[in-house]
Amino acid sequence: MKVTGIVPRGYCKGVIRAINIVKETIEQPGPITVLGMIVHNQFIVDALKKRGAVTIEDASKTRMELLDEINEGTVIITAHGAGDCVIEKAKSKGLNVVDATCLDVIKTHTLIKEQLKRGKDVLYIGKKNHPEAEGALLIDPEHIHLITSKKDLETLDKDKHYVMTNQTTMSLYDVYDLCEYAKKILDVEIMKETCSATQIRQEAIAKMDEDIDLVIIVGDSHSNNTKKLASISMEKAHKDTKMIGSLEELDLSWLKGKKHVGVSSGASTPTVLTNQIIDFLKQYDENNPDSFIKPEIPYEKML
Repeated sequence: MKVTGIVPRGYCKGVIRAINIVKETIEQPGPITVLGMIVHNQFIVDALKKRGAVTIEDASKTRMELLDEINEGTVIITAHGAGDCVIEKAKSKGLNVVDATCLDVIKTHTLIKEQLKRGKDVLYIGKKNHPEAEGALLIDPEHIHLITSKKDLETLDKDKHYVMTNQTTMSLYDVYDLCEYAKKILDVEIMKETCSATQIRQEAIAKMDEDIDLVIIVGDSHSNNTKKLASISMEKAHKDTKMIGSLEELDLSWLKGKKHVGVSSGASTPTVLTNQIIDFLKQYDENNPDSFIKPEIPYEKML
């Protein structure tokens, strides 16, 4: 079977930085708690727990609410960032705060704060309840408006002047469409903030080899950037696409009759997981049952 590893793929610099910050923090005394998933991959969360960093995560709770569960030690802010009020609350509880926010997210927060100082209302394209969007909106809930669809734009005051930006992991195609629509109906200045790692990974998916007849996207179901890669593969490249977390989830029936498989992965997916899938596919032969045997996941190599 022909297998193409679509590049670039896997860890971005923000993910590497966040993981390294947690690994360094683990060396400090006292309990270490990560406020939500450090990056959206359960394998990483589990590996860090074994080293002493416990994650508290509840999709029904905000970062402010999760803080109520931490009463001592060090709290780590995830790569997705958090509002200033979250950090202030943590410090008021006597917690040591370690900030692993992605530098691209910090850049977006800085841009938003600058525009608010200019008296502008900010339109923020993002995913509802995503921690990155939550952190951005907490900067000023009254003057920052979450935009998830064109309908959200249609409810806004058309007499105001707005500045528009976005969650860094959004589809660049979705962001473009919403920005273009906003320009048609509102007085708006566009400041797109899709990070370069997200953009080049999405462009690589859209421009993959034409003869690829199956695409495997490797990543956690929590990961927005991973899901966006899968949607671009299906909607822009028009490929048969499957998203899996690891080799364990690969259904061999998907491979029947396939000649060329493309493999990519989200920015928070451990390289070892993606490489294991690529290696398995390269040796796979639908006529040879010996090639159906999946090796165990190398948990010890996750970090």
